[in-house]
Amino acid sequence: MTESSTTAKVARQYYEAMSSGDIPTATGLFAADIKWHQPGGHRFAGLKDGPAPVGEMIGGQMALTAGTFKLEFTGGPMVNGDLAAFPVHFSGEREGASMSMDGIDVLRVEGGKIAEMWLFSADQDAEDAFWGQA
Repeated sequence: MTESSTTAKVARQYYEAMSSGDIPTATGLFAADIKWHQPGGHRFAGLKDGPAPVGEMIGGQMALTAGTFKLEFTGGPMVNGDLAAFPVHFSGEREGASMSMDGIDVLRVEGGKIAEMWLFSADQDAEDAFWGQA
């Protein structure tokens, strides 16, 4: 299997799991030393170093939105070697506020696992306002 086909396979497995709400399968694809770059200035922003902090962030987002947070991929992976980029749409509701926007997620695959992830939001200010501060 080529590097690009491995990357595409892992990327598809991750997004299929996330879009169906199967968090254990999604996080099972993380490398032991994953680096997750969460953009913005909100309570969940910043570098998450390792699967446990990433899992805590995802769990926190689900809890804050009472399970309404949804991630859908709106197109297939665009693969370049060990990198895959996906157009996504994400949404959620909390305490009378709602968020619904597009973004791009980029992941790097190494050794058949997701080693690094970068997220980009179409409207970072609106996302920051939605998540708020801790």
